[in-house]
Amino acid sequence: MVDGTLIATQRRTGRDNRKHFSGKHHRHGLHFLALTDERGRLIWISAARPGRTHDATAARHDHLVEHLKATGLGALADLGFLGVDKPDDPDDLVIVTGFKATRYRKLTPGQKTANRVLAADRAPVERGFAHLKNWRILTKLRTDPAHATHLLRALLVLTNIEAATGN
Repeated sequence: MVDGTLIATQRRTGRDNRKHFSGKHHRHGLHFLALTDERGRLIWISAARPGRTHDATAARHDHLVEHLKATGLGALADLGFLGVDKPDDPDDLVIVTGFKATRYRKLTPGQKTANRVLAADRAPVERGFAHLKNWRILTKLRTDPAHATHLLRALLVLTNIEAATGN
């Protein structure tokens, strides 16, 4: 399962105080993608990007579809990843997303059921993010994306060790 999240960071000061600012959340932050297993354990974290980055853009920059195909894995994702995986054969999807309704095309009952099943199966990925965001050092993060990536990947290892020991 794959999803993206925003880690809120402290506001920078000085002339460059709009760098890494997310207009959506009205706060500074760093956006990253994470891949989890079916139990919610974090497997992989992408490089941190500015908070304004969309999930689909980050997935394209990280070549997520190509990496998943190379490993023979697939992933469940939310509607933020709609359009990232456009195979020639619709039965050869690597990233499975839900169905999106438009003003002129409502969802069928089968599509609504599929969205509910997908949302229930994606719940562990949110739990994986919650375990990662519990680290208090992230609330004091005031750094650029390159340094934050190293910190997040170190916290990924510590989170997995903590989950394995049951503490």
